[in-house]
Amino acid sequence: MSSPRPKSPRPPASSKKDEKEESFWDKIGTLGRKKRIKEVQEVQEEGKYAIDSPGFAASPEMPPEEYALDENEERSMIEPRSLEDSKLKELIFVLIEWINDELADQRIIVKDIAEDLYDGQVLQKLLEKLTGEKLDVPEVTQSEEGQKQKLAVVLSTTNRVLGRYPPYKWNVESVHSKNIVAILHLLVGLARQFRAPVRLPERVAAQVVVVRKKDGQLIHRTVREEITSTYDDLGMRCERDAFDSLFDDAVDKLAVVKKSLISFVNKHLSKVHLEVTDLDTQFHDGVFLTLLLGLLEGFFVPLGSFHLTPKTHDQKVHNVSFAFDIMQDIGLPKPKARPEDIVNLDLKSTLRVLYNLFTKYKGMN
Repeated sequence: MSSPRPKSPRPPASSKKDEKEESFWDKIGTLGRKKRIKEVQEVQEEGKYAIDSPGFAASPEMPPEEYALDENEERSMIEPRSLEDSKLKELIFVLIEWINDELADQRIIVKDIAEDLYDGQVLQKLLEKLTGEKLDVPEVTQSEEGQKQKLAVVLSTTNRVLGRYPPYKWNVESVHSKNIVAILHLLVGLARQFRAPVRLPERVAAQVVVVRKKDGQLIHRTVREEITSTYDDLGMRCERDAFDSLFDDAVDKLAVVKKSLISFVNKHLSKVHLEVTDLDTQFHDGVFLTLLLGLLEGFFVPLGSFHLTPKTHDQKVHNVSFAFDIMQDIGLPKPKARPEDIVNLDLKSTLRVLYNLFTKYKGMN
């Protein structure tokens, strides 16, 4: 006969006297916890209603703590049905292919745009590859706090490189919580800035459910958020021109073209005692370009219209944008390059702009 199974140990029963002796502060703590749980449940119900209401698919899985908002705080989530949109799927596919091509030499393969990028590890490697700069962050971080610290450095560097200022379309919390819309905004920004050799699908948008806590109540709304726009620059459409061929197949002729353009611009800039020796860098702030246009057309450019000694990225972009506006005013076609490309020292874009001027004014004394 087998011996009886030992009983599981039980905590000693509390006496009624102990219950009566529960302190005032214990009761307050208990009430606080109950109130917090009730708030979380209310937010869950609001969030569920926002997504389950007519026209929405089933609620995505989200832990209760994600719904616990402070006063005036907002949280957003993509409406699940948007994930089935063919253009959004195409955008995600194109971006994943681009990332994998960029990081192929490091044997990094991205399969899921949220799961593989949320902790900052792949974003760090991608940013280092695109900028050629090494970030001062730990290589591997396992803890949530460590991941967020790395993300903060990576996103701060990204904002600086992209010349972005608040309010941002992404932040540490949104990326780390795997907010697909925020991650897509970030990747599209990088792809545009660094002229990714891909064609991004245009006018991709997603329905986003936004929940906000106001006066203790949860208010939800649905907004259509545009992730990509329309692009008429060469890099995004993968169109090739003579300069693509020049850079890829006739590098020996590139020096000849640069020499001719330098001779052309100096012929006119010398009138105001300026000289260009390096096309790669001396046009990136828009100053020489603006002055050159004034000389070619014979008008004085008001110094208050542009920054003569630009210091910041924004001031340089303003200068180049101003020069582009002048080009269109004098009848030249809208440049295919973006002002940011010139500021970011994209030589091919700079040569395209200068060559258009050369073509129109080469016979001018």
